[in-house]
Amino acid sequence: MAKIAFVFSGQGSQYPGMGKSLYDNYKSVRELFDMAEGARPGTKEQCFAGSKEELTKTVNTQPCMYLTDLAAALALNEKGIFAESAAGFSLGEIAALAYGGAYGYTDGFNIVCRRGRIMSEAQTKEETAMGAVLKLDRDTVSGLCTEYDRLYAVNFNSAAQTVVSGLKSSVDEFAKKVKEIGGRFVPLAVSGAFHSPFMNDAAAKFASFLADYEIKKPDIPVYANYTAAPYGEVIPILTKQMNNPVRWQETIENMVSDGVDCFIEVGPGKTLTNLIKKITDKVAYSVENAESLEETVKAVKNNA
Repeated sequence: MAKIAFVFSGQGSQYPGMGKSLYDNYKSVRELFDMAEGARPGTKEQCFAGSKEELTKTVNTQPCMYLTDLAAALALNEKGIFAESAAGFSLGEIAALAYGGAYGYTDGFNIVCRRGRIMSEAQTKEETAMGAVLKLDRDTVSGLCTEYDRLYAVNFNSAAQTVVSGLKSSVDEFAKKVKEIGGRFVPLAVSGAFHSPFMNDAAAKFASFLADYEIKKPDIPVYANYTAAPYGEVIPILTKQMNNPVRWQETIENMVSDGVDCFIEVGPGKTLTNLIKKITDKVAYSVENAESLEETVKAVKNNA
């Protein structure tokens, strides 16, 4: 039997209508969204009918992504497919920990809503941006960042993709330089300089907020962005994730070393699926709606 890991999509993959077909077809998903609607009225409307602009606002993106990520995982469970380990990309780590049992789905929703508000408030202080650099190695990107004011290499996604985060003026000039030396720069659909020192105050506020929650070691291994290893003490690592790089390539390599041979991305888009295919030759599928769920379930069961 394949050793399956769920990987939970991160911010930037959101789109209008996400989660709707899963809500319409799966009882556990309806219960999840209905719980969230009671805690934050209007959330279903944002997910299912919100505009692209509305969903790009961090305060909206994070709760909507959390629900859609978990919805895909719960629908897979209804189909008899469960994860033996998990990881989440940035925001996706909140959903991965909920799935892993570090806290309940309701607590996770409250946590992600506060996280979104805290990070949104941090964005208003200075104009910042993020972007992915393709076709250049991480050392080249990291070195180039040092030539610009408050620009940081923050997400090490694969051998050929590194994300930078910082002042928008620096990001804009950096993008021109990347093109000059043969790389490709892709702006990200986020509205802040996440995983950088710009989030130091936000991380401190988030740590204070989490102190009121009972968070335990997950029931299955959940790999942390900050360490690329399974969680032990949850709260310190979860807060450090906000203002430190995501070690995604290393995370996937460690999961493979620990026996994972089938990855299923749960949540909007196929960003993580495509990255995994560049990191390892293990199979990777994605589930973001009812159609892709059926396709993935069939593929996984056929390869069992």
